[in-house]
Amino acid sequence: MYLGLDIGTSGVKAVLTSEAGAIVATAARELALSHPAPLWSEQDPDAWVDAAIGAVDDLASRHPRDLARVAGIGLSGQMHGATLLGENNRPLRPAILWNDGRSQAECGELERRCPSLHTIAGNLAMPGFTAPKLLWVARHEPEIFARVAKVLLPKAYVRYRLTGEMVEDMSDAAGTLWLDVGGRRWSEALLHATGLDLNHMPRLVEGSEVSAVLAPDFARRWGMAKDVVVAGGAGDNAASAIGLGAIAPGDAFLSLGTSGVVFRVTDRFAPAPASAVHAFCHALPGLWHQMGVMLSAAASLAWLAGVMETSAAALLAPLGERVDGPSPIKFLPYLDGERTPHNDAAASGAFVGLRGATGRGQIVQAVLEGVAFAARDNLAALSAASGPITEVDLVGGGSRSPLWAQICADVLGIPVHRVEEGEVGAALGAARLGRLAATGEDPAEICVRPRRLASFVPRASVASVYDDAYRRWRALYPALKESLK
Repeated sequence: MYLGLDIGTSGVKAVLTSEAGAIVATAARELALSHPAPLWSEQDPDAWVDAAIGAVDDLASRHPRDLARVAGIGLSGQMHGATLLGENNRPLRPAILWNDGRSQAECGELERRCPSLHTIAGNLAMPGFTAPKLLWVARHEPEIFARVAKVLLPKAYVRYRLTGEMVEDMSDAAGTLWLDVGGRRWSEALLHATGLDLNHMPRLVEGSEVSAVLAPDFARRWGMAKDVVVAGGAGDNAASAIGLGAIAPGDAFLSLGTSGVVFRVTDRFAPAPASAVHAFCHALPGLWHQMGVMLSAAASLAWLAGVMETSAAALLAPLGERVDGPSPIKFLPYLDGERTPHNDAAASGAFVGLRGATGRGQIVQAVLEGVAFAARDNLAALSAASGPITEVDLVGGGSRSPLWAQICADVLGIPVHRVEEGEVGAALGAARLGRLAATGEDPAEICVRPRRLASFVPRASVASVYDDAYRRWRALYPALKESLK
């Protein structure tokens, strides 16, 4: 048996898998976000640990015999979060998260300090990444910066609490702007640009390698053996790729989670910073990946549901499983700024075209289409960087909606496939990495593709109108840019 833990933004998921690779049980715990100032997004690191322990406690209470047979654990995590530890290895402040936009000025400063940043890290400096956050702390909270002994990403902090070891995998480390992504090692030049050195960083391993052993106290708590290995694991999107069997160059998927991602596997380090495409290490040795990232995907629908004081399911139900064409309303889903292709942390969302006769259904449809149009922006950026993507699997909470899947197919102009267990892809991928660390098996034998539940193809009847709607939508950001600050 193998256990995967996904340390997400809105919650922690735990997945228990069998020797046959099937999901035996799942558990989840919710997490709260804090926004103490405009553009700020923070979480209590200990809340991740409590949620992870609680999720595994749940599995232990319902499946004690299965959990006792666990041989390997894998971790997946939200990327980029700056978890600052002092000499006592305790957090010095709340973690600054991936969707925090406060460090825009520090991004420019980082690029001035290290002109070779794009070549080494393969990415633009963006506020979501970890390194600019440390420059912000140094400037605005110098007393805290002076006490920083270690900087960990979210899942690495959970790993430390579960094992006593400070270790990070290559895929998550690539999102810090401190990694030499092509060389798969920490860059001293990038660290020095933020006033840090190698002593501030955890040890690096590949995602499928053993990083540590579960601490005896937790092994006893959950009835496990004393030698349960913990894999390096992966950042959430690389872990989702492992769960989807996306381990061959060219494999691609679209994630509609809290954020949204268009992801493609590459067999080499292929940076494309000019179009704000991310180039990161994959979770397996010798592989990399490119990503286009939108900061608010399913989060946009959740926001609308909260404003309307109902559930996302209740918003979607009246629209059925397909629409006949685009909504007359346009929505820019920049509720937390945007990365690809705009790299604008200060961008905000907008509805355009509202009239007195506008109904709720048109607004809901506009939100779904706005996210799909943003995904098309991402698809175009990746296609320009490394060639066309001809189909994608769909994962994340948004994958539950057949309507949204069809809209994505119509807007992107390529087939979109809903897959089995698409909502727990990152946790499933983590479990698979735990297995690889424990057994040393061939990844191709373990990282198999899930069963496709349904395929959605672009409809010729609406293709041209969605193309026109996308062009009009695409013109809104430049026209409104200064108004969206």
